[in-house]
Amino acid sequence: MAPPFIFPQTLTSLEEDNDSDYTRLTVQNPSPISSLRPSELEEFVKGVSFDLSDKELFCVEEQEVFDRVYSLVKNFTSLSPGSKFNLVESLRSNLSVLLPNVDSLSRLRRSVSRDGGQDENDEPGGEHSVADRLASHRNAFKIYSFFLVHILLINESSSSSVNNAAAKVLASSKKKRPVDSWNWEPQRGRILNLIANSLEINLSLLFGSSDPDENYLSFIMKNAFLMFENALLLKDSDIKDALCRIIGTCATKYHYLAQSCASILHMIHKYDFVVTHLADAVAGAEKRYADGSMATSLIREIGRMNPKDYVKDTVGAENIGRFLVELAERLPKLLSTNIGLLVPHFGGESYKIRNALAGVLGKLIAKAFNDVEGEVSSKSIRLRTKQAMLEILLERCRDVSAYTRSRVLQVWAELCEEHSVSIGLWNEVATVASGRLEDKSAIVRKSALNLLIMMLQHNPFGPQLRATSFEATLEQYKKKLTELAPKCTPQNSDEALLDNEVSCGESGVEDEEVEGVSKGQDSLSDSCLPNAGDGQVQGDNSVPDVGNVEQTRTLVASLEAGLRFSKCISETMPALVQLMASSSSGDVENTILLLMRCRQFQIDGSETCLRKMLPLVFSQDKSIYEAVENAFITIYIRKNPVETAKNLLNLAVDSNIGDLAALEFILGALVSKGEITASMLSALWDFFCFNVSGTTAEQSRGALSVLCMAAKSSPTVLSSHLQEIVDIGFGRWAKVEPLLARTACVALQRLCEEDKKKLLSTNGTRVFGILDSLVSGFSLSENIWYAAVDKAIAALYAIHPTPETIAADLVKKSLKSAFESGEGSEMQTDIASGTTVQVTKLSRYLFIVSHVAMNQLVYIESSIRKIQKAKSKKEKMDAEKKNLDANTESDVQKDDGINSELGLAASEDAMLDTLAERAEKEIVSSGSAEKNLIGHCAPFVSKLCRNFSVMQKYPELQASGMLALCRLMIIDADFCESNLQLLFTVVENAVSDTVRSNCTIALGDLAVRFPNLLEPWTENMYARLRDQSVSVRKNAVLVLSHLILNDMMKVKGYINEMCMRLEDADERISNLAKLFFHELSKKGSNPIYNLLPDILGKLSCQNLKGESFCNIMQFLIATIKKDKQMEALVEKLCNRFTGVSDIRQWEYISYCLSQLAFTEKSMRRLMESIKAYEHVLSEDTVMDNFRNIINKGKKFAKPEVKSSIEEFEERINKLHNEKKEQVLTEKNAQAHQEKVDNFESLIATKKDGDESGESEITEDEEEEEEEEEFDNPVEDSEILRSKSRGKKSRARSDGSSEVTELESGDDEEVESSSVHLRDASKYRTKRSRTRSRNVCPDSSVRRTTRSNRR
Repeated sequence: MAPPFIFPQTLTSLEEDNDSDYTRLTVQNPSPISSLRPSELEEFVKGVSFDLSDKELFCVEEQEVFDRVYSLVKNFTSLSPGSKFNLVESLRSNLSVLLPNVDSLSRLRRSVSRDGGQDENDEPGGEHSVADRLASHRNAFKIYSFFLVHILLINESSSSSVNNAAAKVLASSKKKRPVDSWNWEPQRGRILNLIANSLEINLSLLFGSSDPDENYLSFIMKNAFLMFENALLLKDSDIKDALCRIIGTCATKYHYLAQSCASILHMIHKYDFVVTHLADAVAGAEKRYADGSMATSLIREIGRMNPKDYVKDTVGAENIGRFLVELAERLPKLLSTNIGLLVPHFGGESYKIRNALAGVLGKLIAKAFNDVEGEVSSKSIRLRTKQAMLEILLERCRDVSAYTRSRVLQVWAELCEEHSVSIGLWNEVATVASGRLEDKSAIVRKSALNLLIMMLQHNPFGPQLRATSFEATLEQYKKKLTELAPKCTPQNSDEALLDNEVSCGESGVEDEEVEGVSKGQDSLSDSCLPNAGDGQVQGDNSVPDVGNVEQTRTLVASLEAGLRFSKCISETMPALVQLMASSSSGDVENTILLLMRCRQFQIDGSETCLRKMLPLVFSQDKSIYEAVENAFITIYIRKNPVETAKNLLNLAVDSNIGDLAALEFILGALVSKGEITASMLSALWDFFCFNVSGTTAEQSRGALSVLCMAAKSSPTVLSSHLQEIVDIGFGRWAKVEPLLARTACVALQRLCEEDKKKLLSTNGTRVFGILDSLVSGFSLSENIWYAAVDKAIAALYAIHPTPETIAADLVKKSLKSAFESGEGSEMQTDIASGTTVQVTKLSRYLFIVSHVAMNQLVYIESSIRKIQKAKSKKEKMDAEKKNLDANTESDVQKDDGINSELGLAASEDAMLDTLAERAEKEIVSSGSAEKNLIGHCAPFVSKLCRNFSVMQKYPELQASGMLALCRLMIIDADFCESNLQLLFTVVENAVSDTVRSNCTIALGDLAVRFPNLLEPWTENMYARLRDQSVSVRKNAVLVLSHLILNDMMKVKGYINEMCMRLEDADERISNLAKLFFHELSKKGSNPIYNLLPDILGKLSCQNLKGESFCNIMQFLIATIKKDKQMEALVEKLCNRFTGVSDIRQWEYISYCLSQLAFTEKSMRRLMESIKAYEHVLSEDTVMDNFRNIINKGKKFAKPEVKSSIEEFEERINKLHNEKKEQVLTEKNAQAHQEKVDNFESLIATKKDGDESGESEITEDEEEEEEEEEFDNPVEDSEILRSKSRGKKSRARSDGSSEVTELESGDDEEVESSSVHLRDASKYRTKRSRTRSRNVCPDSSVRRTTRSNRR
């Protein structure tokens, strides 16, 4: 019998541990494989394979065979592929045959044992022979396993080295790697599966105990984990399954638990790719053996770990978290019973662990409580556990870490998707999610938006969530409930839901009713109101019968929950509007998706909010534009052309000016892309022409408006309906819808050149007559006339061949109409020489004159552009023509050279510019003595606007007059310069907000056209930001933002006025100011960085609340992102302390310092500049700001920097205490000095009035002394008074009160004559002597003695 085989530490240890006593099987005579020739080696391998296959299975324990197999395994890499295959197959086949023999051997042993018990003398050696065979099988089992595993290890190590070498070769050259003729991958999988199968048999028969040999298990597990570290091996599913089976079997079946758990945790901490596979191994072991001891042990070990350890080991924390989530996915019930071990980690500092635990709770809630079997008590316990988990998740929505808050909201979204949130908890989750929409972190807001989208998509209340329909349905079911149970007091709906806290997936009574109603009909709210689409409830009081009282009560509770959910989502609309203005593109995109979902479920207010997304088409962010465009297509573009046309025209009718501009932009893009088809345009024409029944005049106008927008991208859209535009746009329907004529004028402007010629040839006279009557007539009301005439005059200039002639006729007609006698007019005013005019007609005349002048300017500029375009086109054609003629090439070059030398081309351009300048100047003031039509009107407009009494009497006339004045100023520089003073006077003093707003806008246009003229008035332009009117301030912000951001105005020293608007009472103005500074920060190297010190100084001197100042500076500093600028700001702000003595400014500067984003360099600069600000550290507020800076620095600092920060903290704390004591000492010294000065003045002015008898000489001397003292009484009194004022608040002793009384006496002395001074001095001396006697007798005696000595 061979000695037992004991697993060595390594393969070569079998040679080193030679034992002459034969107590263990070792290598005695290894074969010299390296010295054999290939042919000899082949024969040697064949001999070994023959012996293994021909002899018994346990022949491998024979010394000779064992030594030869060892030698081959040791030199396995040097074998040929065929030899490798033969050796591996021999070992593997023998082990696979050996495994079934273990069971037969065990049966033989039991039979021998039974027979031996009956008659031991029959076969005395039977049991010993079976025991020997069992020992041989055990040895053979160990040896085969040992050699096969080592072959795996040797081949894997050689494969990895070959792969690395091949990778280097491939990196340097493109030569192919030689292909090995022996395919190792299938052999590897077979060996590992064989090892796994060997562990699953009853090894207790071989090893004689329930657990196999410790060395054997240690050997197998050690090498299994070693192979688990190879990511390439785990990609093979067979190998991965085999390794998972090995680990699970050893840990669970053979109780190799502690070592396995330690190895698993070590690998999880070290390698991220093993997390999923190890979770599979743990879950597979629990499923195979119905034993969760390994999972429980791992959870216990994770729970025992110190939460602080995860703060430093972030990779390990993330891997552990992933492992727990994977484990919860696979073993939810087991983890739910051990979740208490992990809950304490919610209080740890690692947010990654908290994120993972939130995911674990989500998995458990969704999967661990789905079974309905079991006793009532256990079911109640599970429901309470689930409720506790839900409460933890709700609490974690307010976690300190944004990552955790975001993860928890994602978990809630997953639970809603899996229908694992009960109706009773639904509204609470919705409330939390809506509150997180205002979170400061973008990732949290994104998760909150996605959660609300998911809640709408999977809501248990139905596909329509109109609040009015819910209220109507709820009211009727409440009536039915009172009818069913008139004597019973209905239970509170909230209590009913909370009592029945069953998730939607658990299908309680409540959910059965909800599903029954919501699936059978469109929604709960519409179940009995089929015609309540618009929120108008009809008089049918019958509702479907849902069952008994309890079921009806449950349905009422569900309806109330649905109503609360609808209102909760509706209340988020203001927050969603704010999010659409967010700087984060993710916020905007997800908000649009949520609003689209809200519109799908008919949430109140969603339609209005969606229209506010239209201006986002102008966003420079491509993703935002695409989101808006996709949402627009989804909402308004339908397959049915008529529906699409109706949607678009309704949108155009209800939109404001800004939305119309955005609508025009997006429609132009959709027409270019082909999203707006010809059939949709045809449907729009049908609406405009009233071909669709029920079309109103307003809808007709909306259709024409949409067609005009489409014509901007495709002018041929209007070609086929020119006659309809004229007939309908200016016909009888224009009287029903006055704005229809204005829209028709816009359509005339959008015509292409061919259509314009066609219109002039067919209906030219008629069209011009219609436009003339529109401008000159009084058919339109006053509020619509101005808008219509604006477009009518523009249309005339767009289609008329000589627009100046017809425009002159319009001006003359209007002038004649204005100055005709206005009989019966209610508003008349004397303009000059007793002429009486109507204010309305005069206002219209001024509007026509100014608008014609503006259009004339635009016409001149467009004509110049046409000439330049034609010239460049001609030059291009000539150049192409000359290039084709090769014979004249030299002549062409010669002519071009002569022309360039003479400057003929430049002279032509200069001549064109001169003509353009002259034409523009002749509009208002021509160069000749004779003035033109508008030139005669300009002085009149100026004189009229200077008549402030008339302007204040008629505000509408002032509005028209100032608008005309501004337009004329924009046209002519001389006229502008002569009226600038008037314009700024009106913009500052006009009573009407409209006039001031119009003038503010005009100032922006003037600054663009004549920047040099407006430059001296920059301060006055900024002053409009302080106007009392909200509209004026808003327009001022818009105008200045436009000028500054487009480099038309320099950012001067008045930018602090714009900063003040950041805290404007009107939210829109505040948002506009924030947008301005946000865009300004993007220009160049961020101008705000250079402006910040000046802004700080000016804001500090203004009467501004501390909170407002902090908000302004916090916003401005947040726009500075570069570290270098932050570092420079630290130095600038520190140096600013030296020139400031005001405590308030100290506090402001220190606050700004605390808002900076500090780096190591900036912290060093702060420490180096301590001399500049050490004198301000006595103030507590300043010190608090510096402490905030230090706390910030400690968070990011490295250990060496952190020690410097701590030293700096100790130093400033010491300085703070010293400076505070110094200030306190100074105050006490000043108070003491004040007392001393006051007592000395008392002694100097006191006169001895002692009753013991004083000589007259003494009195005369005293009087002379008093006269000397009061030679300059006013000066002394002023000095004393100034000292007392400066120190009155600091004196707190009795002496200070005496000084106060003396000060009042001194004031009286200054006002009195010299005689009165002497009397008052005597009286005061007596009073002070009396008081001093009462207070301090010793001092009184000393003063008397001193007086006697005199």
